Amino acid sequence: MNVQLRQLEALVAVADAGTFTDAAASLGLSQAAVSRAIAALETALGVRLLERTTRHVSLTATGARVLPAARRVLAEVAHLERTVTPPAELRVGYAWAALGKHTRRLQKAWAAAHPDVPLVFVQSGTATAGLGEGLADVAVIRRPLDDARFDTALIGAEARYAAVATDNALARRRSVRMAELARYTVALDSRTGTTTPGLWPPGAAPVSTRESHGVDEWLTLIAAGQAVGVTSEATANQNPRPGVAYRSVRDAPPIEVRLAWWRDDPPTRLGELLALARAAYG
Repeated sequence: MNVQLRQLEALVAVADAGTFTDAAASLGLSQAAVSRAIAALETALGVRLLERTTRHVSLTATGARVLPAARRVLAEVAHLERTVTPPAELRVGYAWAALGKHTRRLQKAWAAAHPDVPLVFVQSGTATAGLGEGLADVAVIRRPLDDARFDTALIGAEARYAAVATDNALARRRSVRMAELARYTVALDSRTGTTTPGLWPPGAAPVSTRESHGVDEWLTLIAAGQAVGVTSEATANQNPRPGVAYRSVRDAPPIEVRLAWWRDDPPTRLGELLALARAAYG
């Protein structure tokens, strides 16, 4: 079996992007090169991984089983590369928002203490916010991270905010309740978002939900009036969007904010970063 890393990268990119065109753009390759990589992977494994139509690409049942394994392989290779590469900067990954209004405070405090090691925030729409993929040394996590490879530590908490279209009646309110949001379709991102139907009490779940993929698609749905959303205060702070109004949710539990890192390879000065991040949250 001759499986190559570039083939696994192509499979993950297509699964995440949903099209060969977008996957090619994310990898910096041509669409033809991505197609060839997928075809070569299917030949090497002897199975079909993707169903292709003129408008959409989806995983086959076998592809859905192969994808998590491909992610694990790429994550371990990235981790291997990191262990032998001296860091020139400390990269902090995040999926939707960094630390919201606390981001700049942390950056300034870190720069004053360590002017020779830049603190760089990197956005990555994965479950580990770029940590498992080798894009980050530490990741901001706002949802449970059930992966024994990583350790986490609490740094603060954030209020939940609703996001609604500016012409929605709820936009005229200073705050809203969960029951009021449940009357609408709620946009969810099951891979990286902080909201699930379980946030509502039993018997009071939203009338319907709609899956989105990342903060930009989520905001586009809301601005169009096709859904409402619930998110962290940090998202409201870092992602203003014309047509979208953020309002505090009075009766929703706060969101715990944690930093995560590789258990067997914690970054240098992790203790200082945790202390400064906690101080930023006050």
